[in-house]
Amino acid sequence: MMHKLNLLLFSLLLLAGQVLGQQVPASLNATLDDYEYPHPVNYFEVELEGAKYKMAYMDVPPAKKATDAPVVMLLHGKNFMGAYWRQTIDYLSKNGFRVVVPDQIGFGKSDKPEVYYTFHQLAQNTQQLLQHLGVKQVAVVGHSMGGMVATRFALMYPEMTSKLVLENPIGLEDYRVMVPFKSMQELYQAELKQTEQAIRNYHQTYYPAWKPEFNEWVQVPAAQINHPDYPKVAKVAALTFAMIYQQPVVYEFGNLKAPALVVIGQEDRTIVGKGYIQDKAKQQQYGQYPQLGKQTAKAIPQAQLVELQNVGHIPHLEVPQCFHQELLRFLKK
Repeated sequence: MMHKLNLLLFSLLLLAGQVLGQQVPASLNATLDDYEYPHPVNYFEVELEGAKYKMAYMDVPPAKKATDAPVVMLLHGKNFMGAYWRQTIDYLSKNGFRVVVPDQIGFGKSDKPEVYYTFHQLAQNTQQLLQHLGVKQVAVVGHSMGGMVATRFALMYPEMTSKLVLENPIGLEDYRVMVPFKSMQELYQAELKQTEQAIRNYHQTYYPAWKPEFNEWVQVPAAQINHPDYPKVAKVAALTFAMIYQQPVVYEFGNLKAPALVVIGQEDRTIVGKGYIQDKAKQQQYGQYPQLGKQTAKAIPQAQLVELQNVGHIPHLEVPQCFHQELLRFLKK
């Protein structure tokens, strides 16, 4: 009887771990050394401003070995890292794809240098990584800030980009028009004042309804606040906020060559720097993703639009089955 109870308890704990994600350490350094990713992490060396830095990535083969398996690259958002693609990686691998998931320099397990960040540089780093891996053609999937990186990549390397998927990307409007300018010092001081509750409050705006499994994506950045490395993390967060603010891609969607899929959770109202907008009416005027999605799909020459009702900023976490079905349909078309 006791053995059966222990077995039941173990099964429940295992199930809870699968639902709630892994246990996150109370303190994490700048490169998340004590936080385990869902697949082995490798490192690629890039040179920026005369110094060399490590760029982390996962390279997951198809579940069934295949030569020349099509390659899909997943690009993370600003407040995330490659690990949050866990379910999508496994789904694509099971369906015959090789999946490459980089952490951009400044994010996740990659180094956090204090350099001038540009989307052009992130795209070039990514292209060099793919060359290193022997990848000549890739379907690029970008979520949130990753959508801006994906757009810049597709503009710079159209010959490598077989398809482009933008999942609730930011940068669908020019934030300089609506968000007041903040100096680097102001941005840095704001990041230094972050708390776990503030991070949680912000993440809760991503979803129409909160689920326990979303906690992991709050706990990881919150654990970095508790580490001596945090000033470095905060500075990079400020620098990359400035990158998003200063380097719009919205004016260049018409130049994209690859077939594109634009996936928009209709409840998303994300505005980068929304908290700096004092005028509440202006907050309501912008960040309207139902309208922005239509505008973006119309601007991209070969674009399809998928509108997900009652879904927020991160469809691949909120409604993974639905997102994966749409993604697979597009990739196999």
